[in-house]
Amino acid sequence: MSAEFSKPVRRPSEMFDRLFAGSDPAEVSRAAHATAVALLSRVRDEADADVVQRLISFTARHGIDDIAELWSQSPARSLPGSLWRLYLVQLSIHDDPETSSLLYERGRAELHSADAVVAGAPTPAGPQELMALIDTILHGAFTGDYAVALDRTASFCRVVASGATHLADDYEATEPHRSSALTTRALRLSAFAADLTAAARLWRRDALE
Repeated sequence: MSAEFSKPVRRPSEMFDRLFAGSDPAEVSRAAHATAVALLSRVRDEADADVVQRLISFTARHGIDDIAELWSQSPARSLPGSLWRLYLVQLSIHDDPETSSLLYERGRAELHSADAVVAGAPTPAGPQELMALIDTILHGAFTGDYAVALDRTASFCRVVASGATHLADDYEATEPHRSSALTTRALRLSAFAADLTAAARLWRRDALE
């Protein structure tokens, strides 16, 4: 069957728990950390462009469940937890690039900080540009300075959170449900930004575990 018509394989998210049934949380945490370290080490040691590209496009081909099995329960400010958040941000952009672009552009106009510069998106940043941006950042996470990739993603999250907050204000009087959803999204992105920034600091101190 051609790739065009093949459906992504999505394993149940409970598989990770089953693999470690009866194990204590510390063992599960060690396993998550070991897989994250092994993944980054392999890519950096081999510098294989095909391997990097497969990792960047992993969620598009296989969905998010496989990654969730490995890293979703890890602390936010850990190596597997930060990788999990990088993939979630990538997936959110690829899943709805139009909304991501709308929120990013609104945030860029409203947020008076250097975050848009740090994120590195062109001006204006349309849907295709944002998808290319997050893929470039993820590429850098595997092949370049991991802390830089975390900082760029954190800045992106702050810009989009600002856009979501201002749009929520716009809709508050006429569409309160939409306003509430945007506020929730802004809070989640702000939390991501704080966690990714903290993880970047830990990485630079060789303390991200």
